[in-house]
Amino acid sequence: MAYSRVLLKLSGEALMGTKPYGIDPEIVQSIAKDVSKVVENGTQLAIVVGGGNIFRGLKGSSAGMDRATADYVGMLATVMNAITLQDGLERAGVPTRVQTAIEMQQIAEPYIRRRAIRHLEKGRVVVFGGGCGNPFFTTDTTSALRAAEINADVIFKATKVDGVYNKDPKKHSDAIKYDSLSFQDVLSQEIAVMDSTAIALCKDNKIPIVVFNIFEPGNINKAVAGEAIGSRIANSS
Repeated sequence: MAYSRVLLKLSGEALMGTKPYGIDPEIVQSIAKDVSKVVENGTQLAIVVGGGNIFRGLKGSSAGMDRATADYVGMLATVMNAITLQDGLERAGVPTRVQTAIEMQQIAEPYIRRRAIRHLEKGRVVVFGGGCGNPFFTTDTTSALRAAEINADVIFKATKVDGVYNKDPKKHSDAIKYDSLSFQDVLSQEIAVMDSTAIALCKDNKIPIVVFNIFEPGNINKAVAGEAIGSRIANSS
């Protein structure tokens, strides 16, 4: 395998599949199957999951909610997704621990960096829920933060599209896909792949990002093996 420790960022929308809302159990099991193969091959894997399939803080605040309150509701949504992922992974035979940035002792461990790393070293998948525990920060930023904290080699951003484009490929037939680009390109051109705080964190900590389609079976394994799939974002050489 090309990477020994990776962080997988799953959007909440990725768990919906073709459903308009919520969680598609078939998608969860498909992800669990791919993750089990990665773990079997010896790669340490952590996951940060979003909550947009249930509640998105920005959408709530735009509808009149207090922004901090809306973000906290979104954090709770990510915990629901994290527990669902844990169930799917363990049914696939993958030992899994959920750690949350907001303490919920009856259902998950609190986030403790050293404990998370120890779980990874023991071959367990760690799912981080609750974002980073603070409003006004996205789960993309949480991914960059957790990746830096656990010394991950790379962030895999699993999405509904097969990479990074200069504009929305679903709306524009002439959209151009990037095979690779620099963090500076993303920031200066304001390419909507992750928020600028997440990109800056990855840039400063030299953590590359690989963006690929989660719905293509086996793509997680291909990414971990270092195959050229999706789009790669890294510091300029």
